[in-house]
Amino acid sequence: MANATDHLWMHFTRMASYSAGEVPTIVRGEGAYVWDAQGRRYLDGLAGLFVVNAGHGRTELAEAAAKQAGELAYFPLWSYAHPKAVELAERIAALTPGDLNRIFFTTGGSEAVEAAWKLARAYFKRTGKPNKYKVISRYIAYHGTSMGALSITGLPGIKSDFEPLVPGAIKVPNTNYYRAPEHGDDPEAFGRWAADEIGRAIEREGPDTVAAVFLEPVQNSGGCFPPPPGYFDRVREICDAYDVLLVSDEVICSWGRLGEYFGAVRYGYQPDIITTAKGITSGYAPLGAMIASDRLMEPFLTETGMFAHGVTFGGHPVSCAVALANLEVFAREDLVGHVRANEAAFRATLEKLYDLPIVGDVRGDGYFYGIELVKDKTTRETFNEAESERLLRGFLSTALFQAGLYCRADDRGDPVIQLAPPLIAEQQHFDEIEQILRTVLTQAWTKL
Repeated sequence: MANATDHLWMHFTRMASYSAGEVPTIVRGEGAYVWDAQGRRYLDGLAGLFVVNAGHGRTELAEAAAKQAGELAYFPLWSYAHPKAVELAERIAALTPGDLNRIFFTTGGSEAVEAAWKLARAYFKRTGKPNKYKVISRYIAYHGTSMGALSITGLPGIKSDFEPLVPGAIKVPNTNYYRAPEHGDDPEAFGRWAADEIGRAIEREGPDTVAAVFLEPVQNSGGCFPPPPGYFDRVREICDAYDVLLVSDEVICSWGRLGEYFGAVRYGYQPDIITTAKGITSGYAPLGAMIASDRLMEPFLTETGMFAHGVTFGGHPVSCAVALANLEVFAREDLVGHVRANEAAFRATLEKLYDLPIVGDVRGDGYFYGIELVKDKTTRETFNEAESERLLRGFLSTALFQAGLYCRADDRGDPVIQLAPPLIAEQQHFDEIEQILRTVLTQAWTKL
């Protein structure tokens, strides 16, 4: 639309890039596809933003929203409840691992992460360890944009404008095995080393000052880093040894993205807190949650106890109704099982791209993959900053979209293309993704 830049300030967008052209405007979606204002169709290879897990055009989700808005459009969860929040909390608790039975609703992922850090601090203050306030997270990891969540985030490029941030956020190595600084020939040894770096960081900071470790099951930023074998088992041991909470940030990795309702289940570890959002409603309404263990709520169950935190629209009745309808779709169509049944085919289809000289690594799990681009496959040489700028923003982002594929070309870390299609995707969609990537990446190689 010609007037899109007159008043609309888009998120994470170089607004100047549209000074001489129209902003791409998406007007409708159906299944795994979206259409723009000119009627062109695109395969949604990113599920919007790792969000539309059940696919576009689900009229039953829209109808659930309309029905709830007609009954009770809004009421806060501040000392009151409403039926949909109660029902959804019970439904979520039945799906979480272990004793993660306490659901604190937010409106999105950053708020959920913010709530988790605040809970960790408050919990230790109320249990006689007031100096435990620091958090550990991984390099390049993204955990949100509110000031606390941004402090936990490990991306200097999106933090510098807002510093100084919240103190106490410590960074450790991530699990990028393709560029492992240690044990590059042994995934299990690399995983042990990466986990032990968390323990060493706790020791450096002082165990009596560290409250929590925030980790994604598969780290998104940097291009889908799965955990090496044994990694989370060792992290759990370290957290237990030092009385540190393990927070599984599953804003992306929950609700079927990895072939389970929660990534912690996929990789067999027990968190103390799960943060979630995005796919909980498949994007049909905004909703997030911090899911805590029974143990963490105990200090707040005294006669005058209160977790002094909340947000106006957390657990909005319409959003909760949509989430319940979304989970009905998941159950009826077994979308989680669909991912498990098809993830090997998705991987195999993407791995066909290994014959291209620009493709260095294909990594991920479930319906969540990153393809790392390199200058030299043998040496794994990456692109410098100027080359990456020309490759990703100067060519690939536009070329992929024009070819009919919406995905992410990103260099928060080394250059990657990220893919996370709706969970309804099947072989025909995998083939379409591979064919478009093959054509565009072949063109990209000739322009280097």
